[in-house]
Amino acid sequence: MRLSLAQCARAHLSHQKKQQQENIIMPKRLYPSGAEKRKKKKRDKEIKHQSQGRFEGCWGLIFYIIQPFFAAAFVSYVPEAPREEEPIGSKIPATSNPIDPSEWPTILSDQVRLDLVQRGPLQTDKDFDYPKSPSNQSFSHFHTHRQLSNGEKIKRSWLVYSVKNDAVYCFSCKLFSRKSSRLIEDGQNDWVNIEKNLKSHETSEDHIHNLMAWKELEIRIKTEKTIDKTEMELLQAEQNRWRQVLVRLVAIIQSLAERNLGLRGTVDKLNTPSNGNFLKEVELLARFDPVLQDHVRRITDGDNHTTYLGKNIQNQLIDVISQKICSAIVTEIRESKYFSIILDCTPDVSHQEQMSVIVRIVSLKSHPEIKEHFLGFLPVLDTTGLGLSNVILERLKELNINFDDCRSQSYDNGSNMNGKNKGVQARLLQKNPRALYVPCGTHTLNLMVADAAKTSVEAISFFGMVQKLYNLFSSATQRWSILKEHADITLKSWSETRWESRLNSIEPLYQHPEKLRQALIDVREKTNDATTRVEAQYLADELGSYRFQICTVVWYMVLSNINKTSKLLQSPTMQIDVAVSLIEKTKTMLLEYRKTGFAEAQLMAKERCGNMNVEAVLKEKRLRNTKRQFNYEAPDESITNALNRLEVSFFNIVVDTAIQSVQDRFETITNVRDTFSVLYKFPTMDEKTLTKNCEVLGDALTDGNLSDLDWRELINEIRNLPNLPDGMTTFEHLCYLQEKQLTDLYPNFWVGLRIASTIPVTVASAERSFSKLKLIKTFLRSTMGQERLSGLAMISINHQLGKELDYADIINVFAAAKARRMKI
Repeated sequence: MRLSLAQCARAHLSHQKKQQQENIIMPKRLYPSGAEKRKKKKRDKEIKHQSQGRFEGCWGLIFYIIQPFFAAAFVSYVPEAPREEEPIGSKIPATSNPIDPSEWPTILSDQVRLDLVQRGPLQTDKDFDYPKSPSNQSFSHFHTHRQLSNGEKIKRSWLVYSVKNDAVYCFSCKLFSRKSSRLIEDGQNDWVNIEKNLKSHETSEDHIHNLMAWKELEIRIKTEKTIDKTEMELLQAEQNRWRQVLVRLVAIIQSLAERNLGLRGTVDKLNTPSNGNFLKEVELLARFDPVLQDHVRRITDGDNHTTYLGKNIQNQLIDVISQKICSAIVTEIRESKYFSIILDCTPDVSHQEQMSVIVRIVSLKSHPEIKEHFLGFLPVLDTTGLGLSNVILERLKELNINFDDCRSQSYDNGSNMNGKNKGVQARLLQKNPRALYVPCGTHTLNLMVADAAKTSVEAISFFGMVQKLYNLFSSATQRWSILKEHADITLKSWSETRWESRLNSIEPLYQHPEKLRQALIDVREKTNDATTRVEAQYLADELGSYRFQICTVVWYMVLSNINKTSKLLQSPTMQIDVAVSLIEKTKTMLLEYRKTGFAEAQLMAKERCGNMNVEAVLKEKRLRNTKRQFNYEAPDESITNALNRLEVSFFNIVVDTAIQSVQDRFETITNVRDTFSVLYKFPTMDEKTLTKNCEVLGDALTDGNLSDLDWRELINEIRNLPNLPDGMTTFEHLCYLQEKQLTDLYPNFWVGLRIASTIPVTVASAERSFSKLKLIKTFLRSTMGQERLSGLAMISINHQLGKELDYADIINVFAAAKARRMKI
């Protein structure tokens, strides 16, 4: 195209005018303009963002090396209020696990890109179940490979599936490409045309260029030939330093949690009073340990903007440790297959109902071992059978524990737990008929004692007198000091719910009656209060009476024998066959004691009265005449002998009630024992009885088409068992099969023994967890959060598992959690 002369002239004049303007020398500005300031600020911000992890300033001053995938923020440090959280920066090493591409930051810095290449693309398992879209389409593992013309398949290493977004991404293009496509930004989820889109993408020039850049960088990292090698070495050194710091912080938290000590104080500052046990432990170790000494020095000097000593980091570390312990427990439960659940509830100091969850299993790693694991405290708002059952089922679902493998459930005797129609056990039995219900044996023994204590007027009066004796001494420090002068004993109050409270309350009366009586006499003489003087005189006379001493001896003998059985039942390794045997021995003891117990109590009471210089005479009481309602009624035959009346109205009623209560209240646990009796009573069974009991066991462990064992094969296995010693328990049989490696020879017998050993007989482990609850959540720590409470309890109760944890795994999980939460 040619220009006219006029156009050429105008262009020439314009060019000359431009040159003249450029030749004009403008005066230099003394200060930058506002636009220049904004441009400089923007440019500095971009440089700072892109140069994270590099060094600035003189060689002697090294700024923080920022760990990949974490943002750094250099803020002024205030010694009185150190920052302890974000940014995580280079303070801890990242894990080596790949990251979901949907969680990548929008802007990738060099350090982030390096870290992602080191981690590699996220790959899904072959058996991964890809979710279906509303159109019933889903991604398939077939698309992860490219099929060549000759039929061979090549893996698409660049293809990454995002579980979070249900879409696929191109790993290399998302790292290096400057273009925009669905495989780079939002992910490709057009499953109908996915193969077509993938083929089109992998043959594009941009993809090939980005793939080569990824592979080249990956090789350079492996061969340590990257440009930032020196910085990477310093970065690794800084990461190791932070790893060592975190190892010590985790150890401090574990140590304090295992001893149920509080971590925080009134302030969260180093080197200040009342800053809590955690910071005091850090200060103490810093005096001897060079790693923490350097860490504390950096904080004090203002070199560290991140401390990891605050409450939020404590909560996160507690959560990671407890989750690791819980994961180990869940793994052991799955390996054992069969388990039982133990539940109990109690209110904490902040009036929140807490449910303790215990799981009982039989571990088969090296040798059989019965274990009861604590799975945490769960807050409960609805304490009905429906509410409690929903809470425990939801918890098992969260932990991915199959409730169908539950073979027993044990609770206390509350109506919301053991209700036949709407209790927890009834609702869980509807979901899993093989989850047999076993009421707590120790709670049942306590109810048996409570039944006996309420059936006789003499028994009610006796425990009322015991409580009055405790109230008299405990209501004033002067009276308590008088008690300590005469006897180095402690009087205790009794409770309806505590298993040993009745025995503990009467034990001082049985051991030191004369010293207690003398202490009452001294209280009467030294007090100025008329009411207290009269009460002390009355209690002294009552304590020295023949009637009171007979009641003391009887109750002590009955309760001490029952308490021995209760103590044995509380063992975590107690088996149901041994438990029922102990209960039957307790019943036999009561039957024997009924024959001779009252006569023995009289002899002991006379001896004790002699030691107190009191006449052993039972005072006669005036008998009330019973009004007859009808003339044909015969008058009651009165018992004129006071001793016989005491035997009939007190001793016989108390012992007979206890015997009957044992028979009635332990019926359920006896029936469960009888279901599994073929596993340890088979040597004494004839052929007909053996067949019948095997069939009963098979029916109990069958739910529709699902069955744990074949009872017909069980009969043949029991017949072919070698000669075993008499009196072996179910667990001893299990240990024998495991030790002799006969499990494959007697598989049904082995499964039956495992299930029988899994059945709990008490909820003592849940009760023991309540003791930890009161030590952890105290009055001064009543505002503790639920996650922190459950985490500390998990570490404290399962401290043996906590000692087996790998600190490196804890730190890696902590790093990954922080990485997901950070905003670049």
